[in-house]
Amino acid sequence: MAVNLTNADSALKTYYLDAVSEQLNNNANPFLAQIKKTTDDVWGKEVRKLAIHGINGGIGAGSEDGDLPPAKGNHYSQFTATLKNLYGTIEISDKAIRASENNSGAFVSLLNAEMDGLIKASSFNLGRMLFGNGTGVLGKVTSISSGIVVLNTVQNLMEGMIVDFRTSAGVLIEGATGREIEVVDKASKAVKISGTTLTTETVPANSIMTVQGSYNNEITGLSAIFDNTVATLYGLTKSENYWMNPYTKANVGSITESAIQKALDSIEENGGAPANLIVTSWGVRRALVNLLSSNKRNIDAMDLAGGFRAISYNGIPVVADRFCPSGTMYLLNTDDFALHQLCDWEWLSGDDGKVLRQVAGKPVYTATLVKYAELICSRPYGQGALSGITEA
Repeated sequence: MAVNLTNADSALKTYYLDAVSEQLNNNANPFLAQIKKTTDDVWGKEVRKLAIHGINGGIGAGSEDGDLPPAKGNHYSQFTATLKNLYGTIEISDKAIRASENNSGAFVSLLNAEMDGLIKASSFNLGRMLFGNGTGVLGKVTSISSGIVVLNTVQNLMEGMIVDFRTSAGVLIEGATGREIEVVDKASKAVKISGTTLTTETVPANSIMTVQGSYNNEITGLSAIFDNTVATLYGLTKSENYWMNPYTKANVGSITESAIQKALDSIEENGGAPANLIVTSWGVRRALVNLLSSNKRNIDAMDLAGGFRAISYNGIPVVADRFCPSGTMYLLNTDDFALHQLCDWEWLSGDDGKVLRQVAGKPVYTATLVKYAELICSRPYGQGALSGITEA
C-alpha cells in the first residue's frame, strides 16, 4: 500500500496514540506509575478538590439517659489549581514522506523513530516536572565565560532542550530566548548554548533558565509541597493552614535507620496512614544500601507497577530518580496523589479531524500531542522528606 498523508494520519490516531499514552502514563517514571490518573474534580479549566483534614467532631461518650453528642461534620478546605497544558510535537518533512511512499516499511521506521523521540523527550520533561515547583526553572546562571554558561545545577538539563533566559524577577531577556542546549558538562555545571554568544551583560548572574514558554506553566511537583519558600499551595496559604505542611528534616548528614523511622512514624502519626513509597537521589540510595549492608540486613528487590524495580526498606519500595534533588529522600503515600486531567493524551486536530498539518510556508508536517492536567496531593501533611543526607 502506498504511503500518503491520509494513512499516516490514521496510523498516528489509531496505532500510535494508545502506545504513547501507555508509555507516558505508566512507564515514564516510577512515582508517576504509582499514582492514579483521573478526570474527577475537573471543572472547566481548573481542578477543584475538597480536602478533608482533622476528624469528624460528632462523637462522644455520655450517660444512659443523657444528651447525644451534637453533629459536627468534617473539616473541609477547597484546593484550586489551573490545569497545565502539556505538549509534545513531532515533525516530518514532505521529502521524507515522498521518499517512502512506495515503501511502507521505511515509513513505519520513520514514524517509529519520531514517536520514540517524542516519548523520550516527554518522559524526561514529565519526570522533571514531578520534582519541580511549577515554575519551570531549570537553574540559575552563576557566570558566563566565552559564551559558556555556568549554572548552579545542570541536573534537569539535556542536550537538545530549547530554553529561555529570564531575569531573576522572571522577565524574558530579549535576544536570549528559544536557544538550544548543545552541550551539557555535568562536571563543570556548564552548558553551551546555540545562537549568538551570551555575555554577563545580556544575561547577568542570578538570571534563570527555563524551558521554552514554560515559565510558571508546569505541573505543581513535589518541591512545591516541601519548599518553605513556596508560600501558597493549591490556592491556600501554608502558614495559615498547618495541615498543608509536611514532615521535613534538614541537614541529616549520615543516614540512619533512626532518622528514617522517625520520619515514617511522624508521617503516620500526622497523616493517619503510612508511607508506601520512598524516592531518593542516586547517591542517597547508595548510602541506604551501604547502611543496610553494614547492619547485616538483607536487601530485597520488589517489582512495581510500570515494570520498575525497587529495593525494599521494611517492606516499603525504595526507588532512585534522576530528578530527585541530591541528598534528599522523599517518604510518600502515593494514595494521596492524583494526576487530575481533562482527558488522557490526545492529538491536536483541526476542523477536518486531521492531526498531521503542514507548517505554513514550509515543506514539513507536524503533529502535536496534548494533555491538560495537574498533580494534586490531597494530604500534604501525610508526606515527608529528609534532606542534607550525605551521599555515597
